[in-house]
Amino acid sequence: MQSRITQDLQENLMKTRLVPFSRLVPRLRRIVRQVGQELGKQVNLGLNNIEGEMDRSVLEKIITPIEHMLRNAIDHGIESTEQRLAAGKPDEGNISLSFQREGGEIVITVADDGKGLDVAAIRDKAINKRMITADTQATDSELLRLIFQPGFSTATTVSQVSGRGVGMDVVKTEVHDLGGSIAIESTLGQGVEFTIRLPFTVSVNKALLVKESESTYALPLSSIVGVTQLSADELDALHSEPGKRLEYAGLDYQLCVLGGLLHGEQESPAAVIGKAVMVLVEVDHYRYAVHVDAIEGNQEIIIKGLGAPFSNVQGVAGATILASGDVVVILDLPSLLRSKGEMSILEGPEQADGLLRGSSFETPTSASVGPKTIMVVDDSVTVRKVTSRVLERKGFRVVTAKDGIEATDMLAQVKPDLMLLDIEMPRMDGFEVARVVRESEVFAHLPIIMISSRTGEKHQQRATSLGVNEFLGKPYQEDELLGLLDELLSLGSA
Repeated sequence: MQSRITQDLQENLMKTRLVPFSRLVPRLRRIVRQVGQELGKQVNLGLNNIEGEMDRSVLEKIITPIEHMLRNAIDHGIESTEQRLAAGKPDEGNISLSFQREGGEIVITVADDGKGLDVAAIRDKAINKRMITADTQATDSELLRLIFQPGFSTATTVSQVSGRGVGMDVVKTEVHDLGGSIAIESTLGQGVEFTIRLPFTVSVNKALLVKESESTYALPLSSIVGVTQLSADELDALHSEPGKRLEYAGLDYQLCVLGGLLHGEQESPAAVIGKAVMVLVEVDHYRYAVHVDAIEGNQEIIIKGLGAPFSNVQGVAGATILASGDVVVILDLPSLLRSKGEMSILEGPEQADGLLRGSSFETPTSASVGPKTIMVVDDSVTVRKVTSRVLERKGFRVVTAKDGIEATDMLAQVKPDLMLLDIEMPRMDGFEVARVVRESEVFAHLPIIMISSRTGEKHQQRATSLGVNEFLGKPYQEDELLGLLDELLSLGSA
C-alpha cells in the first residue's frame, strides 16, 4: 500500500510538469505565415495529433529548433509558385508537423513537400570544404547528416529568414543535449522529413544498471533497443573478424566495449565466464552492441545534475542516488557512441571497417584535420552567443567559458587553436588568464585576441606585455575579427 501511494504521488507530481504541445501552435502558425509572406510563397502548415503533453522544460528547449526547421523548410525547401507548377505540384507548399508518444519517448516529425536535399551538391560542398576527400565512400544517409556540421550549407545565398547564425548543427546540439536524437530522410524533388525523438521527461527515468569493472553505471532505458547474451565462443568469433556484425531480430549490430567507450580507447573485453552480456543501442540509424560485464537490474531513477564542473564531461547525463545510498553515474550512451566514433566518414575511406565507423560526423581527433577550435571567454551571455554563431558559420568549432576560472579549468580538457578573451570578468579577469596561459608549457604559444570595451593605451600596453597577440575594441567588426583569425591560425600552422 505504501508503494502504491508513493507511486500515485509521484505520477501526480509528474503531471504538474506536463503541458500540451498544442500551446505552440499559434506561435508556429505565425512564423509560417510571416515567413511565407516575406518570401512570397504560399505555404500551408498541417498539424497532426498535437493534443499530447510533454515535460515543460523539454518543450521550452525544443521550441527554437522547431522554429528554425520551419524557416529552413520555407526558405530552402519549398519552391516558388512557378517552380512548383512547372514540377507538376500544387501551387501551395505543404509542411506537416506531427506529435506522438512512443513508450517513454516523444516523436516530433517535421516534413515538407519541397525540392528535397541534393546529395550530389552536399558531397561537392563537403569536398570543397575539405570535410571529405573525393574518393570517400559514403552512403546517401551519411552525406545527408553532413548538414548538421557547423557552418555547412548548400544555399547559394544567405537570407535574413533562415541565415540567422543558427544552423542545423545547433538544432542537432539542442536535441542531443535533451538526450534525444534526430534523423533525416530526403527524396530529391519530393521533400525532406526530420524525425526528432526526445525523452518524455528529463527528471525521472527508468534505467538499466550495468557493471563495468568495479563500477556500476545507469543507462536510461529510452536509449536501449534490447539486451542479449552471447557465449564465449560467439564473442571470440565476433572479435576475430572486425567486419563481422552481431545479428539480432534480423538487424546487424556493430560490436564495441563499454570500457573502451569510457576510457577513450579500443579494447577487448576481459575473459568471459559463462555468457557475455550485450546492450543493444541504435544511434542516428547506426546500431551497436555494447559489451558490459554484467546487468544488475533496472529501476526508476531521479536524475540529478552534476553542476558546472562536470558540464563538459562527454557522455555523462547526471547522477542518481540508489536506495542503498550509493551514488551512480548516469551515462548518455548515444553521446558516448557519437563522441568516440573514431572512424567517421570525415577520416576517409581507408578506415571504413574500423570501430564505430560513421557513427557521427564529429570533429576528427587528428589536430591537422577538421575545423579549428576557438575558445571564447566572456562574462556576457550575449557576446558568447553572437561570437559563437559568427565563428560556427565560418566552420570553426567553438567552446565558451563565462569567466577566467572556467576557462583555465577547461584548458585541462580542451586544446583550442586560438582564444578570444575579454578583460573585465568576475573571479579572474582577462589579464590574469593571459598570464596563466603564457606561463603554461602547453599553451605558451596559443594565439590570444583580447576583445574589450576598455581600449585605452594602458590596457593595450598591458595586454601586449602579457603576450596577447592582438587587441580589438567592442563592438568589433566581423570582417576584422575573421581576418585576424585567418592570419594568426595560418601562422600557427606554418
